[in-house]
Amino acid sequence: MTRVKVCGVTREADLRAVADAGADAVGLISGVSVDTPREVSPERAASLAAAAPPFLTSVLVTMPERASDTVALAERVGVDAVQVHGVDPETAVELRSHVRTLVVATDADRAPAYEGCADGLLVDSVDESGAGGTGETHDWARTRELVDSLETPVVLAGGLTPENVGEAVETVGPYGVDVASGTEASGGVKDHDRVRAFVRNTRRGAEVAL
Repeated sequence: MTRVKVCGVTREADLRAVADAGADAVGLISGVSVDTPREVSPERAASLAAAAPPFLTSVLVTMPERASDTVALAERVGVDAVQVHGVDPETAVELRSHVRTLVVATDADRAPAYEGCADGLLVDSVDESGAGGTGETHDWARTRELVDSLETPVVLAGGLTPENVGEAVETVGPYGVDVASGTEASGGVKDHDRVRAFVRNTRRGAEVAL
């Protein structure tokens, strides 16, 4: 089954909608060096993580300057997993030894360098800083090659929407998919109908891929 992570949640009502839609994980963005309406304070992230129901994985999404900062932030927020952007493989290895589950975000070209450095690789359309959330798709065929060649589970992100996620899952066959802006009514505010449609269409795409 293809896992679904809905990222950039800032409100309890949206967190409940994500859980009710049947998503597997919720992303809480904190401690990033880019300007985004989806970022929340560590205190807010901790409150949201605590409100996550059983079996909904809470994921801290961050861009660390130092590995120690991320470890401290993850402990403060109290999440199940950490997703980092803009780190090199050496930092990823260091982080992995200190957090429960580590996902590293990268682009398709650099993904092979992180093989074995993390528990999962999120292949995204990233900007020069290494940040995702660009809302742009990338070469799905290339990501399919990574799914076939890497042992580390690959999560597909970048420009996914309820309208294209089924095709994306059929094409790529990823371990999971990750969405932020594609399920929003406005920056940092989820459209609950789009959240439900995204999860539903992911499942349908996965059934076809089988």
